[in-house]
Amino acid sequence: MNNQFKAIKEVHDFFTKEGIPYVFIGGIALQFWGEPRFTRDIDLTIRVELGKEEEIIKKILQNFAPRISDAFKFALKNRICLVKSKGDYEIDISLGIPGYEDIIMKRAVNLELEKGYIIRICSAEDLIIQKAIASRARDIEDIEGIILRQGKKLNIRYIRRWLKKFSEILSMPEILEGFEKIYKNTTFRT
Repeated sequence: MNNQFKAIKEVHDFFTKEGIPYVFIGGIALQFWGEPRFTRDIDLTIRVELGKEEEIIKKILQNFAPRISDAFKFALKNRICLVKSKGDYEIDISLGIPGYEDIIMKRAVNLELEKGYIIRICSAEDLIIQKAIASRARDIEDIEGIILRQGKKLNIRYIRRWLKKFSEILSMPEILEGFEKIYKNTTFRT
């Protein structure tokens, strides 16, 4: 088993034991939904009740080594814990808030990492939404890969609805516009 899978299992085991809902949103989800590529970290979102952030961050930092000094303060301010696994694999844990993250958790799918070992990954649509918001060059390539592989199975109305909301909330119309351009220009498999 490679270091990434060991780290994924470590993360899954911790959050499952603690009863904290989580969903992988990065490379492992991309491997399932899109065109696989090597990633140097693990990205996930956890559900955190408002007002429980300090308690959850302390639990995380008691079980995973921080990657930066003053990781606690950084996590409180930015709602992301930058930690590493026992095997030094980088892990980015986003502290989700009630709302959209609740929907991501409900729509998550099971992925059998190995025989009998099931983890939760975000849906293809939610992965597209996350990547459209980030809009880095590699995110755009990832969106194209997901569209190519998933094609007509994608719930485009769901993606558009959430991207429209995020475009409005963030005052960034380019989020939805960027997705529409990618979707229009990507020929998917049937």
